[in-house]
Amino acid sequence: MTITEQNTYRLGVAYVAVSAFLWSLSGLFMRAIEADLMTILFLRGLVSGTTVFLLFLAVERDKVWATLKAMRWPTFWAAVLSAASMMAGLGSLYYTSIADSMVIYATAPFITAFIAYFFIGEKPSRATVIASTIAFCGVLYMVTDSQGGGSLLGKGLAVIMSFTVAGLAVVMRKHREVSMLPAMAASAWLVSLTTAPFASPLAASTTDLGLVAAFGIVQNGMGLALYTFGAKRIPAVDASLLTALEVPLTPLWVWIFMNEVPSQATQIGGAIVLAALFGHIFAEMRRNRAPVTVAPL
Repeated sequence: MTITEQNTYRLGVAYVAVSAFLWSLSGLFMRAIEADLMTILFLRGLVSGTTVFLLFLAVERDKVWATLKAMRWPTFWAAVLSAASMMAGLGSLYYTSIADSMVIYATAPFITAFIAYFFIGEKPSRATVIASTIAFCGVLYMVTDSQGGGSLLGKGLAVIMSFTVAGLAVVMRKHREVSMLPAMAASAWLVSLTTAPFASPLAASTTDLGLVAAFGIVQNGMGLALYTFGAKRIPAVDASLLTALEVPLTPLWVWIFMNEVPSQATQIGGAIVLAALFGHIFAEMRRNRAPVTVAPL
Protein backbone atom coordinates (compact mmCIF):
# COMPACT_ATOMS: atom_id res chain seq x y z
CA MET A 1 0.00 0.00 0.00
CA THR A 2 1.45 3.37 -1.02
CA ILE A 3 1.69 6.41 1.23
CA THR A 4 -1.16 8.03 -0.70
CA GLU A 5 -3.38 4.98 -0.18
CA GLN A 6 -2.53 4.92 3.54
CA ASN A 7 -3.47 8.58 3.95
CA THR A 8 -6.66 8.06 1.98
CA TYR A 9 -7.67 5.15 4.18
CA ARG A 10 -6.93 7.02 7.41
CA LEU A 11 -8.87 10.07 6.25
CA GLY A 12 -11.80 7.86 5.31
CA VAL A 13 -11.75 6.22 8.75
CA ALA A 14 -11.72 9.62 10.47
CA TYR A 15 -14.61 10.98 8.40
CA VAL A 16 -16.83 7.93 8.90
CA ALA A 17 -16.01 7.68 12.63
CA VAL A 18 -17.00 11.32 13.23
CA SER A 19 -20.18 10.83 11.21
CA ALA A 20 -21.04 7.84 13.42
CA PHE A 21 -20.54 10.00 16.53
CA LEU A 22 -22.88 12.66 15.16
CA TRP A 23 -25.47 10.07 14.17
CA SER A 24 -25.32 8.61 17.70
CA LEU A 25 -26.96 11.81 18.96
CA SER A 26 -30.24 10.80 17.30
CA GLY A 27 -31.62 9.20 20.46
CA LEU A 28 -31.14 12.41 22.43
CA PHE A 29 -32.97 14.46 19.83
CA MET A 30 -35.80 11.94 19.45
CA ARG A 31 -36.40 11.87 23.20
CA ALA A 32 -36.15 15.66 23.57
CA ILE A 33 -38.48 16.65 20.70
CA GLU A 34 -42.17 16.43 21.58
CA ALA A 35 -43.57 16.70 18.04
CA ASP A 36 -45.00 13.64 16.29
CA LEU A 37 -42.80 11.40 14.11
CA MET A 38 -44.05 12.63 10.73
CA THR A 39 -43.51 16.27 11.69
CA ILE A 40 -39.98 15.50 12.88
CA LEU A 41 -39.17 13.66 9.64
CA PHE A 42 -40.64 16.44 7.49
CA LEU A 43 -38.86 19.34 9.18
CA ARG A 44 -35.58 17.50 9.67
CA GLY A 45 -35.52 16.55 5.99
CA LEU A 46 -35.92 20.16 4.89
CA VAL A 47 -33.14 21.38 7.17
CA SER A 48 -30.63 18.59 6.56
CA GLY A 49 -31.25 18.51 2.80
CA THR A 50 -30.60 22.23 2.53
CA THR A 51 -27.49 21.93 4.70
CA VAL A 52 -25.98 19.17 2.55
CA PHE A 53 -26.85 20.93 -0.71
CA LEU A 54 -25.21 24.16 0.45
CA LEU A 55 -22.12 22.15 1.34
CA PHE A 56 -22.23 20.59 -2.14
CA LEU A 57 -22.32 24.08 -3.69
CA ALA A 58 -19.34 25.16 -1.58
CA VAL A 59 -17.27 22.04 -2.38
CA GLU A 60 -17.96 21.75 -6.12
CA ARG A 61 -18.25 25.48 -6.96
CA ASP A 62 -17.72 25.80 -10.71
CA LYS A 63 -18.43 22.07 -11.25
CA VAL A 64 -21.94 22.14 -9.73
CA TRP A 65 -23.91 22.13 -12.98
CA ALA A 66 -21.67 19.54 -14.62
CA THR A 67 -22.03 17.27 -11.58
CA LEU A 68 -25.81 17.58 -11.54
CA LYS A 69 -26.04 16.82 -15.27
CA ALA A 70 -23.81 13.76 -14.83
CA MET A 71 -26.07 12.15 -12.22
CA ARG A 72 -27.21 8.66 -13.18
CA TRP A 73 -28.77 5.63 -11.51
CA PRO A 74 -26.12 5.27 -8.72
CA THR A 75 -27.15 8.72 -7.45
CA PHE A 76 -30.79 7.71 -7.62
CA TRP A 77 -30.27 4.48 -5.69
CA ALA A 78 -28.13 6.24 -3.07
CA ALA A 79 -30.87 8.84 -2.54
CA VAL A 80 -33.60 6.20 -2.21
CA LEU A 81 -31.58 3.99 0.16
CA SER A 82 -30.54 6.95 2.30
CA ALA A 83 -34.12 8.24 2.52
CA ALA A 84 -35.41 4.81 3.47
CA SER A 85 -32.74 4.42 6.15
CA MET A 86 -33.60 7.81 7.65
CA MET A 87 -37.33 7.12 7.84
CA ALA A 88 -36.87 3.58 9.15
CA GLY A 89 -34.17 4.60 11.64
CA LEU A 90 -36.09 7.45 13.25
CA GLY A 91 -39.28 5.40 13.17
CA SER A 92 -37.52 2.62 15.03
CA LEU A 93 -36.25 5.01 17.71
CA TYR A 94 -39.77 6.45 18.02
CA TYR A 95 -41.61 3.15 18.40
CA THR A 96 -39.17 1.03 20.41
CA SER A 97 -36.39 1.48 22.94
CA ILE A 98 -33.13 3.10 21.87
CA ALA A 99 -31.17 0.00 22.93
CA ASP A 100 -33.39 -2.44 21.00
CA SER A 101 -33.13 -0.37 17.84
CA MET A 102 -29.36 -0.14 18.06
CA VAL A 103 -28.93 -3.85 18.79
CA ILE A 104 -30.69 -4.74 15.55
CA TYR A 105 -28.81 -2.05 13.64
CA ALA A 106 -25.54 -3.67 14.75
CA THR A 107 -26.18 -6.38 12.16
CA ALA A 108 -25.54 -3.84 9.34
CA PRO A 109 -21.82 -4.74 8.94
CA PHE A 110 -22.66 -8.41 8.38
CA ILE A 111 -25.38 -7.53 5.87
CA THR A 112 -22.93 -5.19 4.14
CA ALA A 113 -20.32 -7.95 3.90
CA PHE A 114 -22.87 -10.26 2.27
CA ILE A 115 -24.05 -7.63 -0.23
CA ALA A 116 -20.54 -6.37 -1.04
CA TYR A 117 -19.17 -9.87 -1.62
CA PHE A 118 -21.95 -10.97 -3.96
CA PHE A 119 -22.55 -7.72 -5.85
CA ILE A 120 -19.15 -6.04 -6.13
CA GLY A 121 -16.79 -8.94 -5.31
CA GLU A 122 -15.21 -7.18 -2.31
CA LYS A 123 -13.83 -9.77 0.10
CA PRO A 124 -13.51 -8.61 3.72
CA SER A 125 -10.09 -8.70 5.34
CA ARG A 126 -9.26 -11.18 8.09
CA ALA A 127 -9.31 -8.36 10.68
CA THR A 128 -12.77 -7.33 9.50
CA VAL A 129 -14.09 -10.89 9.77
CA ILE A 130 -12.68 -11.27 13.29
CA ALA A 131 -14.08 -7.90 14.41
CA SER A 132 -17.46 -8.73 12.88
CA THR A 133 -17.56 -12.07 14.71
CA ILE A 134 -16.75 -10.47 18.07
CA ALA A 135 -19.30 -7.71 17.47
CA PHE A 136 -21.90 -10.33 16.57
CA CYS A 137 -21.23 -12.10 19.88
CA GLY A 138 -21.87 -8.80 21.65
CA VAL A 139 -25.14 -8.40 19.76
CA LEU A 140 -26.23 -11.93 20.71
CA TYR A 141 -25.55 -11.15 24.36
CA MET A 142 -27.55 -7.93 24.12
CA VAL A 143 -30.49 -9.84 22.61
CA THR A 144 -30.71 -11.92 25.79
CA ASP A 145 -32.24 -8.85 27.47
CA SER A 146 -35.95 -9.53 27.81
CA GLN A 147 -36.81 -6.32 29.67
CA GLY A 148 -36.25 -3.86 26.83
CA GLY A 149 -39.85 -3.88 25.57
CA GLY A 150 -40.66 -2.03 22.40
CA SER A 151 -43.05 -2.81 19.59
CA LEU A 152 -42.60 -5.24 16.72
CA LEU A 153 -43.10 -2.28 14.36
CA GLY A 154 -40.11 -0.49 15.86
CA LYS A 155 -37.94 -3.58 15.65
CA GLY A 156 -39.05 -4.25 12.08
CA LEU A 157 -38.12 -0.71 11.10
CA ALA A 158 -34.67 -1.29 12.64
CA VAL A 159 -34.24 -4.32 10.34
CA ILE A 160 -35.14 -2.17 7.32
CA MET A 161 -32.67 0.46 8.48
CA SER A 162 -29.89 -2.15 8.67
CA PHE A 163 -30.49 -3.39 5.12
CA THR A 164 -30.77 0.08 3.59
CA VAL A 165 -27.62 1.36 5.31
CA ALA A 166 -25.74 -1.71 4.07
CA GLY A 167 -26.98 -1.15 0.54
CA LEU A 168 -25.99 2.51 0.67
CA ALA A 169 -22.45 1.62 1.78
CA VAL A 170 -22.04 -0.77 -1.16
CA VAL A 171 -23.40 1.71 -3.72
CA MET A 172 -21.02 4.41 -2.50
CA ARG A 173 -18.06 2.05 -2.56
CA LYS A 174 -18.89 0.72 -6.02
CA HIS A 175 -19.28 4.19 -7.51
CA ARG A 176 -16.52 6.12 -5.77
CA GLU A 177 -16.09 8.42 -8.75
CA VAL A 178 -19.65 9.75 -8.41
CA SER A 179 -20.33 12.77 -6.19
CA MET A 180 -22.91 11.57 -3.69
CA LEU A 181 -23.59 14.89 -1.94
CA PRO A 182 -26.48 15.69 -4.31
CA ALA A 183 -27.91 12.26 -3.55
CA MET A 184 -27.71 12.88 0.20
CA ALA A 185 -29.45 16.25 -0.15
CA ALA A 186 -32.10 14.69 -2.39
CA SER A 187 -32.63 11.85 0.09
CA ALA A 188 -33.44 14.28 2.90
CA TRP A 189 -35.84 16.22 0.69
CA LEU A 190 -37.40 12.93 -0.42
CA VAL A 191 -38.14 12.17 3.24
CA SER A 192 -39.87 15.56 3.55
CA LEU A 193 -41.85 14.98 0.35
CA THR A 194 -42.97 11.55 1.52
CA THR A 195 -44.07 12.70 4.99
CA ALA A 196 -45.52 16.11 4.04
CA PRO A 197 -49.17 14.91 3.82
CA PHE A 198 -48.98 13.54 7.37
CA ALA A 199 -46.92 16.28 9.08
CA SER A 200 -48.12 19.21 11.20
CA PRO A 201 -45.21 21.66 11.14
CA LEU A 202 -47.33 24.67 12.21
CA ALA A 203 -48.25 22.86 15.42
CA ALA A 204 -44.61 22.44 16.49
CA SER A 205 -43.43 24.54 19.42
CA THR A 206 -40.58 27.04 19.18
CA THR A 207 -38.41 24.72 21.27
CA ASP A 208 -39.14 21.80 18.98
CA LEU A 209 -38.34 23.88 15.90
CA GLY A 210 -34.95 24.80 17.38
CA LEU A 211 -34.19 21.20 18.28
CA VAL A 212 -35.24 19.95 14.84
CA ALA A 213 -32.98 22.57 13.21
CA ALA A 214 -30.02 21.33 15.27
CA PHE A 215 -31.08 17.76 14.53
CA GLY A 216 -31.02 18.42 10.80
CA ILE A 217 -27.84 20.50 10.62
CA VAL A 218 -25.51 18.88 13.16
CA GLN A 219 -26.68 15.29 13.54
CA ASN A 220 -27.90 14.53 10.02
CA GLY A 221 -26.53 17.14 7.60
CA MET A 222 -22.94 17.09 8.85
CA GLY A 223 -23.12 13.34 9.49
CA LEU A 224 -24.26 12.61 5.93
CA ALA A 225 -21.60 14.88 4.44
CA LEU A 226 -18.75 13.31 6.42
CA TYR A 227 -19.99 9.79 5.65
CA THR A 228 -20.18 10.65 1.95
CA PHE A 229 -16.58 11.91 1.97
CA GLY A 230 -15.31 8.93 3.97
CA ALA A 231 -17.23 5.92 2.59
CA LYS A 232 -15.66 6.16 -0.86
CA ARG A 233 -12.14 6.03 0.67
CA ILE A 234 -12.47 2.75 2.57
CA PRO A 235 -13.96 -0.74 1.95
CA ALA A 236 -17.74 -0.96 2.29
CA VAL A 237 -17.59 -3.39 5.23
CA ASP A 238 -15.16 -1.14 7.10
CA ALA A 239 -17.47 1.83 6.58
CA SER A 240 -20.39 -0.19 7.93
CA LEU A 241 -18.35 -1.38 10.93
CA LEU A 242 -17.40 2.19 11.79
CA THR A 243 -20.96 3.46 11.55
CA ALA A 244 -21.90 0.65 13.96
CA LEU A 245 -20.21 2.77 16.65
CA GLU A 246 -23.74 4.16 16.95
CA VAL A 247 -24.81 0.89 18.58
CA PRO A 248 -23.24 1.46 22.01
CA LEU A 249 -22.99 5.25 21.83
CA THR A 250 -26.64 6.10 21.10
CA PRO A 251 -28.10 4.45 24.22
CA LEU A 252 -25.08 5.70 26.21
CA TRP A 253 -25.91 9.38 25.56
CA VAL A 254 -29.59 8.81 26.40
CA TRP A 255 -28.53 7.04 29.58
CA ILE A 256 -26.18 9.84 30.66
CA PHE A 257 -28.30 12.87 29.74
CA MET A 258 -31.90 11.58 29.94
CA ASN A 259 -31.62 8.79 32.51
CA GLU A 260 -32.95 6.09 30.17
CA VAL A 261 -31.01 3.28 31.77
CA PRO A 262 -30.22 0.29 29.53
CA SER A 263 -30.31 -3.19 30.98
CA GLN A 264 -27.18 -4.98 32.20
CA ALA A 265 -27.22 -7.19 29.09
CA THR A 266 -27.26 -4.11 26.86
CA GLN A 267 -24.38 -2.53 28.78
CA ILE A 268 -22.18 -5.64 28.61
CA GLY A 269 -23.06 -6.50 25.02
CA GLY A 270 -22.54 -2.89 23.94
CA ALA A 271 -19.09 -2.90 25.55
CA ILE A 272 -18.19 -6.03 23.55
CA VAL A 273 -19.34 -4.40 20.30
CA LEU A 274 -17.40 -1.23 21.08
CA ALA A 275 -14.24 -3.20 21.90
CA ALA A 276 -14.51 -5.12 18.62
CA LEU A 277 -14.95 -1.96 16.59
CA PHE A 278 -12.10 -0.05 18.19
CA GLY A 279 -9.90 -3.16 17.99
CA HIS A 280 -10.64 -3.41 14.28
CA ILE A 281 -9.80 0.26 13.71
CA PHE A 282 -6.54 -0.07 15.68
CA ALA A 283 -5.54 -3.21 13.76
CA GLU A 284 -6.21 -1.59 10.38
CA MET A 285 -4.38 1.58 11.32
CA ARG A 286 -1.33 -0.45 12.45
CA ARG A 287 -1.39 -2.43 9.23
CA ASN A 288 -1.55 0.73 7.17
CA ARG A 289 1.39 2.25 9.08
CA ALA A 290 3.67 -0.51 7.82
CA PRO A 291 6.84 0.82 6.19
CA VAL A 292 6.39 1.68 2.54
CA THR A 293 9.22 1.05 0.11
CA VAL A 294 9.65 3.97 -2.25
CA ALA A 295 11.35 3.20 -5.53
CA PRO A 296 14.44 5.32 -6.22
CA LEU A 297 14.11 8.03 -8.86
